[in-house]
Amino acid sequence: MPEVEVRNLRNEITGTIQLSEDIFGAALNETLVWEAVQHYLANQRSGTHSTKTRAEVSGSGKKLWRQKGTGRARIGSIRSPLWRHGGTAHGPQPRDYSYAFPKRKLRGAMKSALSAKMADKQIMVVEDFSVAQPKTKEVKAVLKNLQIEGKLLIVDAGGQKNFYLGARNIPNIQYMRGAQLNIYAVVRNDSLLITKDAVLRLQEVLSR
Repeated sequence: MPEVEVRNLRNEITGTIQLSEDIFGAALNETLVWEAVQHYLANQRSGTHSTKTRAEVSGSGKKLWRQKGTGRARIGSIRSPLWRHGGTAHGPQPRDYSYAFPKRKLRGAMKSALSAKMADKQIMVVEDFSVAQPKTKEVKAVLKNLQIEGKLLIVDAGGQKNFYLGARNIPNIQYMRGAQLNIYAVVRNDSLLITKDAVLRLQEVLSR
């Protein structure tokens, strides 16, 4: 089982924690991770794009001229898709892009992504995110102490409102609670900063 150091916000080692080999030591399955990311992105699509058909655009439904004998092309309505300001034929309509994805595959993708982060030493476990004031400068000082750069995903078990308020204005930082953690957030960020309680709860959920 992989053993990880637990640090405080001053970057001092306060202990260690044993992590599950099944969750943080799994082999990387790039295809499975890609499928899970595509599933997440599809579920985020609003699907509200809409175009007007010939039944919805303005204009009379009267036939403009008789069918035969004028020498002109036959036309039934000014709202025809062939005409300017006419309706759109086969245009996009509101739809739901979400689709079912097996929970077992989703958990497997999360395990694979977390294991890849652990193998690259991009996961840091801290005791908690308790800071005195909800100030951006305090959170920046913490990140400087921890020597963290690049896109950062911060995962908390909840209750550390001051740290969240101080971190939300810093670019390239994504803060979420453990229950909100998703595969896309893990993949798109360079490193993961997680509390001891959050990682224990995460292991409990993924081991089901």
